Amino acid sequence: MPLPVLERIREELLDWRGTGMSVMEMSHRAKEVEDIIARAGEGLRRHLAIPDDYSIAFLQGGGSLQFTMVPMNLAVAGKPVDVLHTGTWTAKALAELKKGVLHNVAASTEGEKFRRVPRAEEIKLSTDPSYLYMCTNNTIEGTQWQAMPESGRAPLVADMSSDIASRPIEVKKFGLIFAGAQKNLGPSGVTVVIVRKDLAERAHKDLPTLLQYRTYLKDHSLYNTPPTFAIYVLGLVMEWITSEGGINAIEKRNEGKAKLLYGAIDGSGGYYSCPVEKDSRSRMNVVFRVASGDEGVEKRFASEAASAGLVGTAGHRSVGGMRVSLYNAVEPGAVEALVGFMREFQRKQG
Repeated sequence: MPLPVLERIREELLDWRGTGMSVMEMSHRAKEVEDIIARAGEGLRRHLAIPDDYSIAFLQGGGSLQFTMVPMNLAVAGKPVDVLHTGTWTAKALAELKKGVLHNVAASTEGEKFRRVPRAEEIKLSTDPSYLYMCTNNTIEGTQWQAMPESGRAPLVADMSSDIASRPIEVKKFGLIFAGAQKNLGPSGVTVVIVRKDLAERAHKDLPTLLQYRTYLKDHSLYNTPPTFAIYVLGLVMEWITSEGGINAIEKRNEGKAKLLYGAIDGSGGYYSCPVEKDSRSRMNVVFRVASGDEGVEKRFASEAASAGLVGTAGHRSVGGMRVSLYNAVEPGAVEALVGFMREFQRKQG
């Protein structure tokens, strides 16, 4: 979370703008809360350049609920869901599809341990798919799509939970985008869905009410009690992005952080190594090994880094190694400190 946003929350926590109440105390039917939700949506629309024929909804259930909700709303009988399989998060989406939804793995790099995203020529779309599904950034594997795949006439659906608002995107290329807020947009508890209005009407009207996108669009995310405080913080993050110069400035800052860290890895003479192909490297999640993957050395690296105030460097338990997340709020100075630590650690280890 950006420090200015945390400071703003602290300032307004007990008394939001002279109301005498915290946002957490307000009725979700209050005019103030309606305005908070509207401003958060306006900030997203402005920064992501969301066209007028797309709607924004604030949901709960995290990105994981969308693994089920997307096919419930967008899968058409007899038309498979095409999937670009790039790691843990697409595997979870596939697991939900396997419970009864016709689907096709249009491309996968599982045979290469997901060390890259599929190339254009490897993608084999179905003749008439319901939609093409992808995850734009794979947090555990450390890969990211640098150019979005072509989906033909089928809508492109993207899980952008870990890189939304980190770079400009052409929303028109997508039929639906969803993102848990907890990486770049705010705290956990709210999920953003950006959906083309006509696609939101594709779902059968007999679906459970809370599992239809049209329910949230019709009532401006107020059909039931939304996660009001999380949406309020998301709105503050949108204001912070404005103060930083907008998405283009955020992208430039993220490019600089990633370049610095990857440069330190590649320039270490092999002491540090990144298994991800360069064209697929993520700017959000940098994965690397230390001393050819010596687990004892890597544990020592994580421990000493934490002692130096550099927390969370251990890789995901499913893959091991090291992982450093460079989400929007991470300051360039933090990356500089990490690179300095890495060089000193290598020097001491000899």
